[in-house]
Amino acid sequence: MGKFESYNIDLKNLSPGTHEYEYLLENKFFVDIEGTEVQRGKVKAFLTVRRASLMFEMDFRIEGVVSVPCDRCLDDVEIPIETRNRLVVKFGKEYAEESEEVVVIPEEDGTINLAWFLYEFIALAIPMKHVHAPGKCNKAMSSKLRKHTARSEGDAGDDFEDEMGMMDDSDDKVSSDPRWDALKGLLENDNN
Repeated sequence: MGKFESYNIDLKNLSPGTHEYEYLLENKFFVDIEGTEVQRGKVKAFLTVRRASLMFEMDFRIEGVVSVPCDRCLDDVEIPIETRNRLVVKFGKEYAEESEEVVVIPEEDGTINLAWFLYEFIALAIPMKHVHAPGKCNKAMSSKLRKHTARSEGDAGDDFEDEMGMMDDSDDKVSSDPRWDALKGLLENDNN
């Protein structure tokens, strides 16, 4: 039995009407699928399939939590997922993706495996920015990041430190690079 056999739907033998399926996607699913975006999580997927002659409308409702690395401290951060997706499956001679929502599967096979579609829907629901709530990042990593972050004298504030809730006057001030001081002098002369 294959890793993802439980995600197969035999459309060819599906009776006309509406059919409902439910999947629980846990850590093993994410490890087995070997996707790069998500490695762990606990997500429920609810699927409604409506058969209309040779076309199948699939409506997915997906909700749960996934763990991804924080963009700042690299520790895992839990991201809530809630998404709705639609997929239309048609029979044809060979497999093809006509658009983001329309897939053609070989009529002689008549089966579609939904594992990768489920993974993609989850990965696309993750926000671009993966960060902990203010003050929740790994303090040791945040300290190292602050130490190596370039700042200019004109910075009004350090959004990173403000968001992290880690403003600390005892930290050493980042000294400016003397090579940049010469360039700053050019700008000052230009303004006069």
